[in-house]
Amino acid sequence: MPRPMKRTPWRGFLDSVARMSTTRTNYWAEFVIDLALGAWLLFEGWRRHQGDVPAALAVLLGLFAFSFVEYFFHRWMFHTQIPLFAQGHRLHHEHPLGYDSLPFFLPGAVLLVLTGLCMLVAPAGFALLMMGSVTFGYIAYGLSHFIIHHVRFRHPLLLRWAGAHHVHHYHPDTNFGVTTPLWDIVLGTRYVRKSRRI
Repeated sequence: MPRPMKRTPWRGFLDSVARMSTTRTNYWAEFVIDLALGAWLLFEGWRRHQGDVPAALAVLLGLFAFSFVEYFFHRWMFHTQIPLFAQGHRLHHEHPLGYDSLPFFLPGAVLLVLTGLCMLVAPAGFALLMMGSVTFGYIAYGLSHFIIHHVRFRHPLLLRWAGAHHVHHYHPDTNFGVTTPLWDIVLGTRYVRKSRRI
């Protein structure tokens, strides 16, 4: 018979964070923190930007980069055996209307670290604008995902958009993009309905 795992302070902390990550308070605290961070990054980036064309390019590059980050994390992190990601995502698949998310402080901390790294290789204004748009891409992803699961759409275009994600819950190896199907199309993971043979 296997021995029970010894409860260490570190294990207790991780369990507390995991429990907190399933609460409505954590979910909306993350949204507020990310919104404030994204606004600050865009404000600082705009204040330091070096011309309108580079500024527009930074914003577009940030949104494009986030579209791949969204796909990458959903496909290769959330659907793996990495406990921090897989456990919460598994809960989401079991209870899609729940509030399972990352700990409220984690996305903002990661975004700040990435911003610092970007500032090492690009002008500050460009890096701040780009990471501000990455942050707003992440916010759009979170809100889109919440809305898809909590709103009943009637408009055909919105029904199709939400339906693409609902398909993922029945075919978890397809439709990893929530805000855009771009990378599912490019990487061949878009769900294609098989026609019935008569």
